[in-house]
Amino acid sequence: MTETIAFMGAGNMAGALIEGLIRAGVASPGDIVASEPRDERRAELEAAHGIRTSADNVEAVAGADVVVLSVKPQIIDDVLADLSEALTPDALVISIAAGVPLARLEAGLPPETRVIRTMPNTPALVGAGATALAGGTHATGDDLALARKLFDAVGITFVVGEGLIDAVSGLSGSGPAFVYLFIEALSDGGVEMGLPRATALALAAQTVRGAGAMALAPGAHPAQLKDQVTSPGGTTIAGVHALERGGLRAAVMDAVKAATERSRELGGATR
Repeated sequence: MTETIAFMGAGNMAGALIEGLIRAGVASPGDIVASEPRDERRAELEAAHGIRTSADNVEAVAGADVVVLSVKPQIIDDVLADLSEALTPDALVISIAAGVPLARLEAGLPPETRVIRTMPNTPALVGAGATALAGGTHATGDDLALARKLFDAVGITFVVGEGLIDAVSGLSGSGPAFVYLFIEALSDGGVEMGLPRATALALAAQTVRGAGAMALAPGAHPAQLKDQVTSPGGTTIAGVHALERGGLRAAVMDAVKAATERSRELGGATR
């Protein structure tokens, strides 16, 4: 990949992407520049990754082939105004700004700018992210393929219609928090049964990690994997019965629904 990439904002998610791109060989440090107002953060990125940084958005984006909007939604309009001054005509703009719709992004940029909206999640920080992408009015198939290549460096990607981005936010965007609650509860159960806290937490986290890896194997299905662990009259079926009695499935489905609906509300507020 020979494209130059400019990051507008250099918080945790941008840092994860930068690290993943360099680690995967998708981009070299010399191909990346990050715009960031904090002196200490710029110094940190330069030392850790050898990239160029700037405190000025216009300077950072000059000549960039790909521009990643990794700023808070509250300041997106100001950043779009800066980009409009310096964006090259052929630049691809990729947004990870939560809740900002494609129509608003396109309205703040020069006509016919190619824009892609994404919804990554925090496990991208450890290279295990899940990202959904939706193409704007002028984005091409090649643009989506390039964006997927960038985000595949920190996990897995899926292309969806923009109307499904809120559902993605409710599932994989908010989902890590739901999983952390489950890990904590699993650990608490172990402590109640006499395990030391550190041991219980490590066992719980590794159990979720391993189960997730098995569920991602080709041809695997959670129901089939559950049945492989659940022997007749055994310990696991007793635990599964307790979870069903407690309404685990309905509670998780309700959580995804509630998070999705809240994402829709917030997205409407940013329009």
